[in-house]
Amino acid sequence: MYSIEVRNLSFKYKNMEANVLTQVNFQVKPGETVAIVGKSGSGKSTLCNCLCGLIPKVYPGELSGDIFINGKNIKDLSHAEIVTSIGIIFQNPSTQLFSPTIEDELAFGPENLCVDREEIGSRIEKILKVINMEEYRYHNPNHLSGGQQQLVAIASVLMLNPSILICDEIMSWIDREGKEIIKNLLLQLKEEGKTIILVDHEAENIQIADRIIQLGEK
Repeated sequence: MYSIEVRNLSFKYKNMEANVLTQVNFQVKPGETVAIVGKSGSGKSTLCNCLCGLIPKVYPGELSGDIFINGKNIKDLSHAEIVTSIGIIFQNPSTQLFSPTIEDELAFGPENLCVDREEIGSRIEKILKVINMEEYRYHNPNHLSGGQQQLVAIASVLMLNPSILICDEIMSWIDREGKEIIKNLLLQLKEEGKTIILVDHEAENIQIADRIIQLGEK
């Protein structure tokens, strides 16, 4: 069984004439890190939004084809099933962080899924150790560096323990030191068995990938 299987996926945004994605097909094995590359406008972010269910639920348009997450068609999954199976991190971490403290930020997702408070506390302690930010637990995310903010954004997704992570150009806003920290974290998550989709346009940022999928090429 594949972690992700995409069959004949096409998508056109509402009020647009041309498809952004046309007949896209690929599979990703469990524990694999796959980089998705392509020119600007090739549909990389659109594909990410399809994979995590934001399209067509949040961004409407004409969608055809099928996406299977861990063997199940995404059309048949509830919101809770999607967010606990596949998590997405965006390129600008500030768009994902809105709570007054890191602790509140990390607790937000599982609280909305009615996870037990004691379990939430246990997950927060574990995740803060993973990103090496225990001392920042009660800090305001807005006061952190770009790299630290991105680590918190990743951690907030990991709080729901998804088996699949989608990273949509998450190193775009980060300095070289921050990039190395995030690459090391992604390698650690890969060793733990996470499946990772890594979208980027810089070759150095996708060196950790097992293979590359090119969008927009005939």
